[in-house]
Amino acid sequence: MPTWRERFSSGLGPGILAGITAGDWLKLLARNRFHVHPAFLLRALTISWTSLGNSLARSYEQWRYAHKLEGVEIQPPLFVLGHWRSGTTFLHDLLAVDGRFACPNLYQALHPHTFLSTERPAARPMRALMPQRRPHDHMRMDPATAWEDEFAMCAWGLRTPYLAWAFPRQTSYYDRFLTFRDAPPDDVEQWKNALQLFLKKLTLKHGKPLILKSPPHTGRIKLLLEMFPQARFVHICRDPYVVFQSSLHTYATVLPTCQLQHTNGLDWTERVLKQYRQLYDAFFEQRHLIPAGHYHEVCFEELEEDPVGEMAKLYEALKLPDFQQVEPNLRRYVQSLAGYRKNIFPELAPELYERIGREWRRCFEEWGYPL
Repeated sequence: MPTWRERFSSGLGPGILAGITAGDWLKLLARNRFHVHPAFLLRALTISWTSLGNSLARSYEQWRYAHKLEGVEIQPPLFVLGHWRSGTTFLHDLLAVDGRFACPNLYQALHPHTFLSTERPAARPMRALMPQRRPHDHMRMDPATAWEDEFAMCAWGLRTPYLAWAFPRQTSYYDRFLTFRDAPPDDVEQWKNALQLFLKKLTLKHGKPLILKSPPHTGRIKLLLEMFPQARFVHICRDPYVVFQSSLHTYATVLPTCQLQHTNGLDWTERVLKQYRQLYDAFFEQRHLIPAGHYHEVCFEELEEDPVGEMAKLYEALKLPDFQQVEPNLRRYVQSLAGYRKNIFPELAPELYERIGREWRRCFEEWGYPL
């Protein structure tokens, strides 16, 4: 039985557009020809109302912080790579235990324009209204939880495949921003500028090196190195069959909290198959660009079996600060997860099982998973 918070999120919540400004909201609606299905008009009204407040708060934030941001230098980030449902959140949360680094949290990712001035007063009412667990995997959700920087691009820059969750009729348009390999140069520069400014704001707030997790970054290594030549990368892999099933489940459970249009028969199976191929085609093409000593690979199944041991290997491989300093806190965090239970999915149909193995064969062979 859904909680009242879950019902509110599905019916009225602004979802991924909680932090968009009025001007960008109008641009987004115009780009989608103002096609909002009547079933989602309440969500559209919520976004419209909150966008006005976001615009006012952004003006204040620009007035107060613009001069400070000019002198901010972003330290080389650590990027967590991997397809959705590969264990990127688990790895990100383990890394976030180390207070010597900073991660964008949920509030900051959803409100990139205004979090410097609004987070303290607004996080508490946000916490009171939002579901306490993520709908697709029941992991803890809170304004202070470490979150994907990709969500900031929904409200700042508008160049992200995540906007297809709100406007699924334009999926082919928004999917060009998955890897940017087929995107016009102007879109690439606009995305870079938006990400750079968001990370500057995070650096101004925290004053620490950033740990960033976004599955689409898996196919953007070249672009990220152009921005941050000394960045470090850790990639996590997982059994592709499990990744496929969990990705489909994510679409089914997350879409109701975001969409402004019906999917009109959009085949999410085909989208998962295609995105995985596109993401890893770009990943394998660009991985060699990462400087020696700046890349590490983690296997989800091994990380799940021995989180502390695998994290120690990661710290050593990437030459991160003294692992012993964070190990006690890391062990306590791992113990706090003792009662967590993963989703269980039915077996795949034989023809789909065979197709996944055929189309994603390189990943099975690369990481040694049985076909």
